[in-house]
Amino acid sequence: MPLINLIIVLIVVGVLLWLINTYIPMDRKIKNILNIVVVIVVALWLLQVFGILGALGSVRIGR
Repeated sequence: MPLINLIIVLIVVGVLLWLINTYIPMDRKIKNILNIVVVIVVALWLLQVFGILGALGSVRIGR
């Protein structure tokens, strides 16, 4: 993945998270959970993009 695409995706995710936190009324606990989930998902995605994590497609949940 080219570096410019990576930067654009990170900017879009950041702006969307900022918009949700700013303009959608939610309880503070729910916003904190949402922020943590987004940060974890983005961190896992970045690890996969850079090849540190490996393929997430091989991870099976359930049967």
